[in-house]
Amino acid sequence: MSRARVLVMNSALGPLDYRVPHGMVVEPGSVVVAPLGPRQLLGIVWEPERMPSDAEVGDNRLRNLMGVLPVPPLADPLRRLIEWTADYYLAPPAAVARMALASTSALEGAKLVTEYRATGEVPPRLTPQREQALERIGIHQGLIRELATIGGVSDAVVRGLVKAGAFEAVEVDIDAPFPLPDPAHGVPALSADQRAAAAALVRDVEAEAFQPTLLDGVTGSGKTEVYFEAIAAAIRAGKQSLVLLPEIALTEPFLKRFAARFGCAPVAWHSGLRQSQRRRAWRQIAEGQALVTVGARSSLFLPYRDLGLIVVDEAHETSFKQEEGVHYHARDVAVMRGKFEGCPVILASATPAIETRQQVANGRYAELKLPGRWGAAEMPAIQPIDLIAEPPERGRWIAPRLVTAIEETLERKEQVLLFLNRRGYAPLTLCRTCGHRFQCPNCTSWMVEHRLTRRLACHHCGHVEPIPRACPECGAENTLVPVGPGVERIADEVKLLFPEAKVAVVTSDTIWSPAKAAEFVARMEAHDIDIIVGTQLVTKGYHFPNLTLVGVIDADLGLEGGDLRASERTFQQIMQVAGRAGRGAKPGHVYLQTHSPNAAVMRALVTGDADAFYAAETESRREAGAPPFGRFAAIVVSSEDLNAAQDTAKAIGRAAPEIEAMHVYGPAPAPLAMLRGRHRFRLLVHARRALDVQDVIRDWLGRLDWPSKVRVVVDVDPYSFL
Repeated sequence: MSRARVLVMNSALGPLDYRVPHGMVVEPGSVVVAPLGPRQLLGIVWEPERMPSDAEVGDNRLRNLMGVLPVPPLADPLRRLIEWTADYYLAPPAAVARMALASTSALEGAKLVTEYRATGEVPPRLTPQREQALERIGIHQGLIRELATIGGVSDAVVRGLVKAGAFEAVEVDIDAPFPLPDPAHGVPALSADQRAAAAALVRDVEAEAFQPTLLDGVTGSGKTEVYFEAIAAAIRAGKQSLVLLPEIALTEPFLKRFAARFGCAPVAWHSGLRQSQRRRAWRQIAEGQALVTVGARSSLFLPYRDLGLIVVDEAHETSFKQEEGVHYHARDVAVMRGKFEGCPVILASATPAIETRQQVANGRYAELKLPGRWGAAEMPAIQPIDLIAEPPERGRWIAPRLVTAIEETLERKEQVLLFLNRRGYAPLTLCRTCGHRFQCPNCTSWMVEHRLTRRLACHHCGHVEPIPRACPECGAENTLVPVGPGVERIADEVKLLFPEAKVAVVTSDTIWSPAKAAEFVARMEAHDIDIIVGTQLVTKGYHFPNLTLVGVIDADLGLEGGDLRASERTFQQIMQVAGRAGRGAKPGHVYLQTHSPNAAVMRALVTGDADAFYAAETESRREAGAPPFGRFAAIVVSSEDLNAAQDTAKAIGRAAPEIEAMHVYGPAPAPLAMLRGRHRFRLLVHARRALDVQDVIRDWLGRLDWPSKVRVVVDVDPYSFL
């Protein structure tokens, strides 16, 4: 090639053409360094016919490529996935491609790095910062910047500890191969249903062909053990496997189960990795040495050399939808990657999404069912508590019947989970004198009181401020009162009711890393926790045989708002949290506190008639032309200038094309009308399934111009309507 088309890593630019210097060898997928003005940018060589350029440039005007990086070229299936994702989600191709080059240090070639670890020596001059660093870093090893982050101190403090002999330098080959999993290690004894499902999945892996399959099993049915057999088949064939998990906190429990089955941990990929760990994982994946990867949604775009299987665990989870940057849904992109790679895709869930169920009904996905729990375990009984007929005592949130059930459970030395999907102490704080409510200065949302950290926090933008002694509006002291419960408030009530019980609050504020998740699991298994008070973080993935009682504090919470998936999400979430009870030989019990015991979703939960619930929900979606029978796309307009945002949104609305198969609603102020200091307006596009709505929106917005201070984002298949 004497000329190359390069997709440079700048989302504002399209592909650019460059001259390939004599002696340089590039091919489609090669990662190169390309000049752009005075700068040097990373880029990926692309086929010209698949990535048209806005303007053809003569050979005599081309600039030379500056170099080819020493990594394998991105393979054809990954390039096709990047194209599809950019096209479907109306995102710049460079923004998608950047996810494939997620570790810039991995592109530099093999090298040794110097990391540091504790020597056990305590320096004679021990300042409070040094003491904090030594305590928090503990046995961690890493670069100075990484250790400083762990220790919550500056780089200078860590360097001082190195000079004082408290840390020593260690040369690390950060590209050392990972241990290879052994498919013959720890082979489990499966039930008849599990063996049948595993055999079908193994056949799909051995066929080396695209086949999406829904693995639909009740909580505790052993879905993980079943798809582990498919992973074992891929390992035997020398193929790579990818397992997607919805939460970083689930990674550690999964790693333990994987190691018990295959004799070593898989390769992990998530935001909690150190830079050196990300580099090593990326290079081993690209070279085909990493046979099994477990990761968050971004691991979908890693450059697997020979992918033979993709598993999406908890495939119904809405956290698989990326809400920033490229608004992709990892479940759907996983299916497309399987199609391009020619490999099977397993969607594992106890409560499959209606979209997935419809694909099964249409014959596009296969389905395997695991209707019963493994071994002697049985599904827990679910009972409603009508909060109108059986209200809690004044000033409390736990109904008497649930209090009695907790007492009985603790007497049997069993464990309890109380679920409320609301972080912090209270969702709203106000002044009882003047009624002032604390609102985030950057967002149209209330500040949430976090009593453990003595802060008011915005859960949308991250703004925090101390809780004042006096009301900022009227100046009255000691008049601020919390309104409504969060998990911290429930935990306080539990400690008051059961002072001898060991209580743990489990949220993303307390379990923010795989290490914290491992610590939580160890405490549960050691029975160092009697009562968990937690959010959705504990609704999935955990297996505690001694946990026999689940209490849902506010089963109606997820039904609030105008979300079309509200009932489905509530059903899924409560079924998942209910599934934490009775997973061992001891029977489980679940209590739902609700103001609407006769609501369809509550009746379905109590009777266990999931099929009837899903049938009714599916039919209501069909009548409304809502997904999966119709299509939605949101157009979100935002700016720090209210008038600019409003004017642009109105201009987009006026220019909307009149198409019989499509309706445009809005513009209107978004429910979250200000986010991170930007005013927001929304338009909602509702179209028939057959309409190529992406092409319509691309042409529609492509004809318009708006000020540079205004941002217009398109969210295809939105899951958030805020």
